[in-house]
Amino acid sequence: MSEQNGDQETVKKRVTERLRRDLGPLVEGALNDPKTTDILLNADGQLWLKRLGEPTRVIGTMEAWRATSIIKTLAGLLGKTVGAKEPILDGELPFGNERFAGQLPPVVSSPCFAIRKPAITVFPLDSYVEQGIMTQAQCDAIKKAVREHKNILVVGGTGSGKTTLINAVIQEMVDNDPNERVFIIEDTGEIQCSAINCVQYHTTLEVSMTDLLKTTLRMLPDRIIVGEVRGSEALDLLDSWNTGHDGGAGTLHANSAESALQRLKSLVTRNKHAPTDIEPLIAEAVHVIVQINRKSEVRRVEAILEIVGYENGNYITNTL
Repeated sequence: MSEQNGDQETVKKRVTERLRRDLGPLVEGALNDPKTTDILLNADGQLWLKRLGEPTRVIGTMEAWRATSIIKTLAGLLGKTVGAKEPILDGELPFGNERFAGQLPPVVSSPCFAIRKPAITVFPLDSYVEQGIMTQAQCDAIKKAVREHKNILVVGGTGSGKTTLINAVIQEMVDNDPNERVFIIEDTGEIQCSAINCVQYHTTLEVSMTDLLKTTLRMLPDRIIVGEVRGSEALDLLDSWNTGHDGGAGTLHANSAESALQRLKSLVTRNKHAPTDIEPLIAEAVHVIVQINRKSEVRRVEAILEIVGYENGNYITNTL
């Protein structure tokens, strides 16, 4: 290691330690708790904790100056700038790839942030049946789609369990054929994959999801997984699934399987290369939509929709 690199590592360690001190023992303790899923700070200084299977509750308070220091220190570690003109920060904490979203005034009256911990345990699809989250018939339908290399879209609202479910789908892929080459593309490291031949890409400020999708196609993938589809890269994903790289999966924010099709169309239209007829492309690329919802603290797979085609202005679908 060169002297310059050594100095950079020393500075990074010091800044990381400062971030740890600013977070304080309350947040650090929550981060170290394997049951913690989310840590939330509101503008009133109330600090909230969400643990698996429990209601969200207040665990303490945090001063505005400390929250500001956390956001600005993390921005420095990520090579980003935050302030009045750029008051929003998205990134990952350096401890365990926890997803961090922070905001400063003037978009909020006082600093706010949300920390989302990545899933540690991958629950197999069968456990969803045991817990009453899905029926045996729904479980069998997903397993069949995996075996047949269907492209699967997992949809739901915020906190519905999309990432946890897609982790289960990926585990089913690995169990079905452990020798397949799996590519995972995401903004933050949330997806878990036990495949022996797996490549995981993360976007950066300079490298977009579209860039990584194009790179993936040159890397001999058997399955292409996208953590969350939320922009113009939707067209690139559909194109990749349509060009001999089926058997993929992705997640999408939508409140129903039907609205997911509309949202996907809306995302595709953001791409300057979008075709005139988008629905036939979607119908050809997306084979199965799995809708998961959360009501109170109960998660449930509400519907599984098979997309058969598109004719006369309507999708042809079957409920599985």
